[in-house]
Amino acid sequence: MDKRYQHDQYEKQIYNLWEKSGGFSPISDLKAKPFTIIMPPPNANDPLHIGHAMFVTVEDILIRVARMQGRATLWLPGTDHAGIETQFVFEKKLKEEGKSRFDFDRETLYGKIWDYVRENSDVAVEQLKRIGASADWSRFKFTLDKDIVEVVLDTFQKLVKDGLVYRDLSLVNYCTHCGTAFSELEVKHIERKAPFLYIKYGPFTIGTARPETKFRDTALAAHPDDTRYKKWFGKTLDVPGLLGPITMTVIKDPGVDPEFGTGMMKVTPAHDPHDFELGKKYNLPVTPIIGFDGKMDFSWFLKKKDAPQKYQERARQYHGMRVAEARKLMIQHLKNDGLLERIDENHVHTIGVCYRCGTVLEPLPLAQFFIKVKPLTNLALKALKNKDVVIYGAGHDKILKHWLEDLKDWNISRQIVWGIRQPIWYKIETGNRKQETPNSFATGQAGNNDIEVRFLDKKRDLISGKIAELLKKYSLKEIKEGLQELRAPVEAEFVVSATTPGENFIQETDTFDTWFSSGQWPFATLRTSRKGDIERFYPTQVMETAYDILIFWVMRMLMLGLYRTGKVPFEQVYLHGLVRDEKGQKMSKSKGNVINPVSVIEKYGADALRMALVMSTTAGRDSATGEEKIRGMRNFTNKIWNAARFILMKQEGDKGETLRQSRQGGIAQGDKKFLETLNKIVEKVTGQLNGLKAGLAAETLYKEFWHRFCDKCIEKAKSGEISAKSLTEGLVVFLKLLHPFVPFVTEAVWQELYEKGLVKEKLLLTA
Repeated sequence: MDKRYQHDQYEKQIYNLWEKSGGFSPISDLKAKPFTIIMPPPNANDPLHIGHAMFVTVEDILIRVARMQGRATLWLPGTDHAGIETQFVFEKKLKEEGKSRFDFDRETLYGKIWDYVRENSDVAVEQLKRIGASADWSRFKFTLDKDIVEVVLDTFQKLVKDGLVYRDLSLVNYCTHCGTAFSELEVKHIERKAPFLYIKYGPFTIGTARPETKFRDTALAAHPDDTRYKKWFGKTLDVPGLLGPITMTVIKDPGVDPEFGTGMMKVTPAHDPHDFELGKKYNLPVTPIIGFDGKMDFSWFLKKKDAPQKYQERARQYHGMRVAEARKLMIQHLKNDGLLERIDENHVHTIGVCYRCGTVLEPLPLAQFFIKVKPLTNLALKALKNKDVVIYGAGHDKILKHWLEDLKDWNISRQIVWGIRQPIWYKIETGNRKQETPNSFATGQAGNNDIEVRFLDKKRDLISGKIAELLKKYSLKEIKEGLQELRAPVEAEFVVSATTPGENFIQETDTFDTWFSSGQWPFATLRTSRKGDIERFYPTQVMETAYDILIFWVMRMLMLGLYRTGKVPFEQVYLHGLVRDEKGQKMSKSKGNVINPVSVIEKYGADALRMALVMSTTAGRDSATGEEKIRGMRNFTNKIWNAARFILMKQEGDKGETLRQSRQGGIAQGDKKFLETLNKIVEKVTGQLNGLKAGLAAETLYKEFWHRFCDKCIEKAKSGEISAKSLTEGLVVFLKLLHPFVPFVTEAVWQELYEKGLVKEKLLLTA
């Protein structure tokens, strides 16, 4: 053996040895008990971060253990298209080139993103291999594979058939920068200081942080028991405003806090979720003042020919302004008109921002597709109660239960290109013979004439408007070929079909929420993999992922897996925590404490990184890892190598020095106790691993190998108290126990033992 273990000289050739052996695939013995993990798919074109290294390490440990226990072990790998994440990165790339997404029709933009992802798709896979992932790459899947997409569409069609899908006008959390809506789960809530205005509203004073929406107020509301306003309930009055008086009725709302502000609230159904629901109750109009571009829209007022010139000029000033700019101007105009009583400059309120770009999200009315979640959450709650699925991570089972009990209907529409396009079609009357519309939702054909589209014409000019008007100048074919985006009114009639129902139909441009498709990942991958895989490997045994996506992903997989298969998609959920630096601080580029897994592997080796990440970790809790810890684990890999080298040297009688053995068949007086202790260590570590306590098992092995085997047993062997035969047996056992944690160095040692005929199995991987 070489004097030193040099990881860079061994890791690549050892991984190639494993791959060529076919050992990553499950054994063919159909009687063998299966053990399956479906890999949480990392973004196809992104470099791996330390969180990826953590999930790979934990899952690979569990997989290697099961494989060595003789189970039919499958770790099915894949990568994710990542929806808005990928489109966001690609748009930044376009911006650097002086372009934007609006320069391309939908199909062209999709193709460009596809090429970009495919060019870089090997990045994640190659890095997964460098960490040592022993996944079955012959079964690799991508979330936009044709067969995966077919499964996703089939699930949607089944949901439609079962009456669990509806289309409705609803307020959505809309990012005007990214150009898409997000579900409530994806909204990042932050506290921010903002001026809180006390504005005169006729005989009342109302408090608001959003004066820009007051132009579309449709009512005033107070708590039914608020004695200050009881005489006003049901009365209609004209309230002075910046563009003239607004006619509003005072209504009762138990949701108003009498202690907040003045206890009198303005009601704006188009821009506040609470007000939207209140508007439904009182049949109030939903009239937005902010557009999907994030700019103020006063086109409705500018059409008024009888409005006083002062108000016309103001409306022209406001029109097209960004919200923040318009707010400042409106505050000044409120002061000028004597409508501003006072401003609280220290008011702090909670706002929703886009988790990708940080833009303040606007609640905007948009017709979207929703899934009725109650029937699905009931299935998941029952599975939790019956222990069909067990959550590892203190308290996270209660968190999951809470969300399942309170989950609102799921908005699955996203206004982006990169994803699985919704199989929704709208029939457009172009004067041709009417066609049949099978499977249609008969909600009013007239609404289809009011569909708004944005497209590039043959000259590549950007055209937008209602389709009925545009068809007077452009053909439906030209509109579809240059289509960027479509917005259909809520009353539009649509058809659900995986393929086009006819040439007079135009397809919805919205894609599915990426969590809707990835929520089907366990059964979608196995259903589209090898023949018989779904029957043999589903349900899977473990889903291992970070606790911060328990609600985003794990919950959705439970709901959809149970709905489609009648079985839980996994029997156990292991949640690892965040990886923090050595001081326990969250890693961030600004702090300069981010660990790059690839750089660490090049410097210290994959085994050192793996051992540092998993050592002493507990499910559901954050852990600390820094360069000092990784360096210490590099020393541990060297210790394994040096111990093996010493034992082999003495076996061979290197330099005439041999381990002294008694003459009775090579048995020494300390062998019995040594082997008994060794068996107890095997039993202890195996129990910890079977209980998904990988962090504790790593800690046990570190102590037992370094401090017992190396520091004590090898020293006893030098004096003849333990025989060379038993010591070698101890080394073999420890190599097997350590292999799931530090696979490269243990396999390198194993190959030395195999060459010398000291072990029978050719690979430690499958020993």
